[in-house]
Amino acid sequence: MKAYRLLFLSLLTSITLFAQAQNDKENVVIVDDEECGCELVFIDGIQTIERDGHFGFKREDGTVFVEPIYRYVGQFTKGFCIVYNDDMKSGVINRAGREVVPSQYDEVSLPNEGMIRVRNGNLWGFYDTAGNKVIDFQYRTESDFSEGLAVVNVDVDSLTVKYGYINKDNQMVIPARYDFAMTFSEGFAVIKNYDRYGIIDRNGKEVFPCKYIGITNMMEGRFFAFDAETELAAMFDKNMKQLTDFKYNEIQFYNEGFYTARIGNQYTYLDKKGHECFGMYEELSGFFDGYSMVKKDGKYGIINKKGKIILPIEYDNSGWRTMEYIFSENLAMVEKDGKYGFVNKRGKIVIPLIYESAQHCTEGLIAVEKNGVWGYIDKEGNEVGPFEYMMASYFTWGRAEVVYNNETYKINTEGQCVKNCKTYPKSLKFKFKK
Repeated sequence: MKAYRLLFLSLLTSITLFAQAQNDKENVVIVDDEECGCELVFIDGIQTIERDGHFGFKREDGTVFVEPIYRYVGQFTKGFCIVYNDDMKSGVINRAGREVVPSQYDEVSLPNEGMIRVRNGNLWGFYDTAGNKVIDFQYRTESDFSEGLAVVNVDVDSLTVKYGYINKDNQMVIPARYDFAMTFSEGFAVIKNYDRYGIIDRNGKEVFPCKYIGITNMMEGRFFAFDAETELAAMFDKNMKQLTDFKYNEIQFYNEGFYTARIGNQYTYLDKKGHECFGMYEELSGFFDGYSMVKKDGKYGIINKKGKIILPIEYDNSGWRTMEYIFSENLAMVEKDGKYGFVNKRGKIVIPLIYESAQHCTEGLIAVEKNGVWGYIDKEGNEVGPFEYMMASYFTWGRAEVVYNNETYKINTEGQCVKNCKTYPKSLKFKFKK
C-alpha cells in the first residue's frame, strides 16, 4: 500500500504515536485475503485498493466506493481524505467517495471547523465540506480557521505585506496591520510588529504589549513570553498576570498539567501556578499516563505526578531508546549494564533484566532477544514460543513482523503466520502457559 525561537509547545511525538497505535485498535479490522495472499487493514471500515498503480477504496463488505483512479491517496480522517491525480494535483473526497474539492489544486488541507484550505497557484481560498467554494483564491498565505477566524496575508503595496484575520464570510474582522500573526487560541492570538511580539484579543485589541522577542500560544490559560534583553522566558496567565521570573531558557513540552522548562543545562517541571516541581534533572520526557522518565548523573528512572520516584534513577538508556521508556500495558522496559527487563508501576522488577534487547509490551506479548535470537514472552515472563527469529516487532492491531531465515513474515497473537506464509516453518507456534 503506497501513499500514504518562537518555540512552540509540543507533545511527545514518539510516545504519542506509539500510544495512539494502541488506543486506535478498536477502529481497525484486519482481513486475511486468500486471493491476494495478503492482509487487508480496514481503518474505520475503509481499505485502500490498488490497480495498475492507481488507488481507490472499498468497504469491509467488498463494495468499491472509490474506483482506483488516483495516483496517491491518504488515510480517511474524520470522514475526509486527500487524493492526488496523475498530475499530482490534489483534492479532497468524503466517505461517500465524492470529491468535495476537485483534484485539480496545488495544495489542500483536511477540513478544520468545516472549512478546507486550498491553494491554486500562489493564491489561497476555502471550500466548505459540502463542496462549495466559499472564499475565492485571493490571499498569498493563510491559515486554517481557528475559533472562527483565519490569518490572511494582504499586499499593502509592491513591497509590503500585512497580516489580518477574516471570518468564514470572508470579512476582514481584524484589519491587516501586523507584520506577522498566529491563529487564535483560547480567545487570544500572538501578533508581531517591528520584530517584537504581543497578544491581541478577538476584537483586535492589544492586551499584551509588543515588546517581546517571542511568545507561545495560549494553552490552558497560560503562555510564556521571552524578554528582549535577557532572552529568558516567564510564565503569564490569561489575565496577563506574570507568574514567574524571567529565568527560563527554553520551554519544551506541555503535557498532563506540567510544562518542561530548561534553566541553563538543567530541566524542571512547572505547574500551572508557575511553581517549580520535583527538582532539577539533566533530561525529562514529559508525563504520559501520570509517569515521566527522568535523567540525573547520567542514569535514568521514572517519577509520578507527585514527584515520587517510582523507578530508582540507576538505569541506562542506550541508542534510539534514550527517551522512550514508557509504560505500556502497565509495564515499562528498563536497561542496566546492557540487559533489558520490565518493571510495573510500583517500580518492582517483574521480568528480570536478562535480555539483550526488547520491544514494548503490546497485546499481552513482548518481543525479546536472547542469545542473539528473538522470540516472545508473556507479561509474566513466560516464553510462548521458540527463540528462532532474526528480528521481531511488537504487535499492532493483532499483527507483528518477524524475520526468519532472511525472510519477513506477519504473524498474529497466536503465533500463526498470516502473510507470506508459504515458506514459514509450521514448527514456529505459540504455546501459552495455562
